[in-house]
Amino acid sequence: MREFYCNIRVRVRGKDSRNNDYFGRGVADLLHGVEQYHSLNLSAKHMGMAYSKAWRIVKLAEETLGIQLLYRMGKSGSRLTKEGARLLEVYEEAEEEASKVVCKIFEKYCQEENSG
Repeated sequence: MREFYCNIRVRVRGKDSRNNDYFGRGVADLLHGVEQYHSLNLSAKHMGMAYSKAWRIVKLAEETLGIQLLYRMGKSGSRLTKEGARLLEVYEEAEEEASKVVCKIFEKYCQEENSG
């Protein structure tokens, strides 16, 4: 039987008229960078993203979710809030579980195709 590796990306999308994504892999990667570098600016730079864009993305996510993701400490950088760390953890778990489900579906399909 063939073994699959599935890499599913979860995006949380608003139900507003613009239907914009407000939390996904990009925000998660920014938050991981803040964990690592203690700075949104450095996180954005390591992703090849302008700080102003990173700021807008995080601000939109915070406004839409109604929670603060980052403590902004001025020149001392930023760090994740308790809620931000928990949301990141939940997001990573959701992606992992979604990937497992998709792989199981593909494995089932391939078994059916090979037995028929």
